[in-house]
Amino acid sequence: MIQRVDGASVEVEGKVIGSFEGPGLMVLVGVSVDDDESKCAPLADKIWRLRIFEAEALRARGLKVNSESVEVAAVDARLPILLISQFTLFADTSKGRRPTWQQAARGPQAEPLVNGVARALRDLGAVVETGKFGADMRITQVCDGPMTVTVEV
Repeated sequence: MIQRVDGASVEVEGKVIGSFEGPGLMVLVGVSVDDDESKCAPLADKIWRLRIFEAEALRARGLKVNSESVEVAAVDARLPILLISQFTLFADTSKGRRPTWQQAARGPQAEPLVNGVARALRDLGAVVETGKFGADMRITQVCDGPMTVTVEV
């Protein structure tokens, strides 16, 4: 899940471990039991090149935008990303009132894939902040729009 934000941070045990100010992306990554390493690079590319920002709004804030398009991607303005592992994206609420997460990958499978997406984004040139896998995190963000997009690869 990708959100266009105007600043975001993640805190673990009372300490900020990742943050940025200004325009960027808040990315919640859920890994399913069917996912593998082959999805990391395509997902990173989709995140980095998804055109959900308005070029004029970024320019009005003094940011350089390397595109003549009206809608631009994070790559076009070198915007930062806060990437958080989020297994609850695979909640199944179809029965009863208690969600189940049978389709969510467990830590040993999921953690390397979340790290793989972060690494692939950095390989593309993105500045990526992350949370701490498996930790109780407090996330603060200022949604811009709001603009929230679900992406699957």
